[in-house]
Amino acid sequence: SRLEWSTLIPAWLQHRQLGLQAKGKHFMLEDSIFWIFGGSIHYFRVPREYWRDRLLKMKACGLNTLTTAFVLMAAEIGLWVILRPGPYICSEIDLGGLPSWLLQDSGMKLRTTYKGFTQAVDLYFDHLMSRVVPLQYKHGGPIIAVQVENEYGSYYRDPAYMPYIKKALEDRGIIELLLTSDNKEGLKKGMVHGVLAAINVQTRQELHLLNTFLLSVQGIQPKMVMEYWTGWFDSWGDSHNILDSSDYDAVLTEAGDYTAKYSKLREFLGSLSDAPLPPPPKPLPKMTFEPLMPSFYVSLWDVLSFIGEPIESEKPINMENLPVNDGNGQAFGYILYETIIASSGTLRGLVRDRGQVFLDTVSIGFMDYKTTKIVIPLIQGYTLLRILVENRGRVNYGNNIDDQRKGLIGNLYLNDSALKKFRIYSLDMKKNFFQRFSTDKWNNIPDVPTFPAFFFSGLNIDSSPSDTFLKLEGWEKGVVFVNGQNLGRYWNIGPQETLYLPGPWLYRKYNQIIIFEEVMAGPVIQFTDTPYLGRNQYIH
Repeated sequence: SRLEWSTLIPAWLQHRQLGLQAKGKHFMLEDSIFWIFGGSIHYFRVPREYWRDRLLKMKACGLNTLTTAFVLMAAEIGLWVILRPGPYICSEIDLGGLPSWLLQDSGMKLRTTYKGFTQAVDLYFDHLMSRVVPLQYKHGGPIIAVQVENEYGSYYRDPAYMPYIKKALEDRGIIELLLTSDNKEGLKKGMVHGVLAAINVQTRQELHLLNTFLLSVQGIQPKMVMEYWTGWFDSWGDSHNILDSSDYDAVLTEAGDYTAKYSKLREFLGSLSDAPLPPPPKPLPKMTFEPLMPSFYVSLWDVLSFIGEPIESEKPINMENLPVNDGNGQAFGYILYETIIASSGTLRGLVRDRGQVFLDTVSIGFMDYKTTKIVIPLIQGYTLLRILVENRGRVNYGNNIDDQRKGLIGNLYLNDSALKKFRIYSLDMKKNFFQRFSTDKWNNIPDVPTFPAFFFSGLNIDSSPSDTFLKLEGWEKGVVFVNGQNLGRYWNIGPQETLYLPGPWLYRKYNQIIIFEEVMAGPVIQFTDTPYLGRNQYIH
């Protein structure tokens, strides 16, 4: 049905004809100059129950445009939308937002006009555009512009790709202003005829440089920074990144808390507003709990007996090509390979991303990108070789996104002879995986647990749950699940030392916490009301 936005917009905009236009050095909405003050909230990084809270905080900061996909809610709150539908979105998310099943095709060429990729994009656009086309500005909705792909100039494998994406959008009914978005490395190659170029920057120096270039190639057109990076991401084992000028050191924290950047930005944008800004919503409450000791445990080796039969294969199969999940392969989690060996020697292979090697249940080391060989010690007779491989995430940016298959890639060699006859367990650790862990499967925790292992603890909450942060001091490396929700990884190399646990994921009364630990369990599970990073740094 036709949506009614008239109560959300001023009277002079209720008669819509022209939409957002680039005229001279200004953006125009109908016949008036329009300044775009935009911001992004990643819906996949915020619990659904908090989407409205984050958008209200965005509007209270003085922003008038949202550059992600909460289209209906944005309209209700009174925000315009610049739709950025990808299919590639970067965003420091797995494979830049592309589904891993695309990599089942050994010849796949992502972000090109390769037939296997464009068929998937066409299907995706068919479904998505049928939903968003009616929500465009000229149809009475909040979408004032649409971005064509994302930072393609820094990739640029196929000159025909961006014109294909532009045509795919227009053929499906997109009629609003089209934009591209590129950083300094890709701006020249990322431009498309008939599409306004926007820029992504981090410094004033980059802004000046790119403005000068845009003037030389686009002439006098409105300038827009599509992405101004307020922070930067962290990598395991490195220091926490802070910029003065995500969690990223962003304007709002992962938990939606205000920062000094928010206050400064609100003060600045408020000075440009004709009317007082709405008051910021109250900060969400936090709570903490007494430390919990794990109650029960089950080793991974015991779990194998009740999660279903393994896949048998003459050669290793990578994660994406496993015949699971209705033919879509395995996207995330772990994968376990087993085979029989009869001699010691040098084990060699490509493990993506990190593989713990076992002789039966005894760990003998790790293989990863840097360590591609490991010595198998002397053994007696036939011995079970196991490799537990963790998918640590597919890269989101760069020239090697086609090379992001996980697990064992190709053959595994012992003394240069390819090993055969594998049993492969898909350990995706989704909700249905843990549904097999019935009460009788859990055991009391022994004095010396066998790792890797799952640990169970119950958390009772007497009042209405609020946000908290979970801290695993003394634990080494693994993943935490709360009431079936994957909370995230932890790793004692830092810098992250806490995991944000949203209140909506907790129940009043009883909650289940399951920890999969690869190497060494700590004594307790701790809770805090403050997020903490190593090197004496708090996320604020």
